[in-house]
Amino acid sequence: MSARVLISIVTYNSARHIEACFQSLREQAYENFRISVWDNASVDETRSILESRRDLIGSIHFSDRNAGFCEAHNRMIESAECDYVLVLNPDVRLTPLFLEKIIGGMERDPGAGSATGKLYRHPDGRILDTTGIYFTPSQRHLDRGSNEIDTGQYDKAEYVFGASGAAALYRREMLEEVRDGNEFFDESFFAYREDADLAWRAQWMGWRCLYVPEAIGYHERRVLPENRFRLPDPVNMHSFKNRFLLRIKNMDAGTYVRFIVPITLRDAAALLYVVLREWSSLPAIPRLIAAFPRAWASRKSIRSRRRISPREIRSWFSYKPVAREIRSQAPPAKPGA
Repeated sequence: MSARVLISIVTYNSARHIEACFQSLREQAYENFRISVWDNASVDETRSILESRRDLIGSIHFSDRNAGFCEAHNRMIESAECDYVLVLNPDVRLTPLFLEKIIGGMERDPGAGSATGKLYRHPDGRILDTTGIYFTPSQRHLDRGSNEIDTGQYDKAEYVFGASGAAALYRREMLEEVRDGNEFFDESFFAYREDADLAWRAQWMGWRCLYVPEAIGYHERRVLPENRFRLPDPVNMHSFKNRFLLRIKNMDAGTYVRFIVPITLRDAAALLYVVLREWSSLPAIPRLIAAFPRAWASRKSIRSRRRISPREIRSWFSYKPVAREIRSQAPPAKPGA
């Protein structure tokens, strides 16, 4: 029997994109999947489009508020019986073999807790969007290959640090192990950088992220560093908050000391920019303070259960993308095993 897949989609004023996304799902060669959609109180035509696609969608939830990326996906994941979860943005189109290739890669590698494919920057099929995420020593997390012309430089299957939340496949077993209470994605993040947080937690637990270059999609990405001036205020505010929340939860003291200079310089620059120019992001500070106690408790929980040394985690942080050779690997041993 083929593995059961939940495709979890959160919409918010997504009428421009969602039809193309659904059409790409109709065309998948892999058929054992169920689609769940959570609409975050859209005010465009999204709701009517979703209503007209009930033949394709297994379940739809229409929220009366914008619950954010994290809460919406969490509610859909926790209520589903599945072997894998594909977290998919509505502005992504998948090629017909995407699911077949990425699930095949995961089935052959029980030590992989997540997987990412090769996404191009829609509509240009030559410019790469992401082949996984990586961290720099200053703690920026970036998309590997972003804005590069594809010349075959990322045609090799390998391990990367994590999967971009635009189209990330997660093994259910891994999600259950790294969850915090009833949250797979940390709802304190609301949206943005939550994929990096989940990737970091999974790495601490010994789960790898598999890059499958044959799993191809197209992403009309809007949130890019160079677009900051054109992004809505809440996007920038949550992004600013989460850059600190991410480290409070996941960074060990040794790594912080090792990279203290680039981290401090970038933090100072970000804070100065917000104080002097981007006042709309100042509410991030009280939100971060409010989230701190729970984040610190999560940090202690991660530290008590981690299977990977800080040195190994630290080896992923580089100004150039880091990838690892694929090796035969069993699932991480359970605590006490």
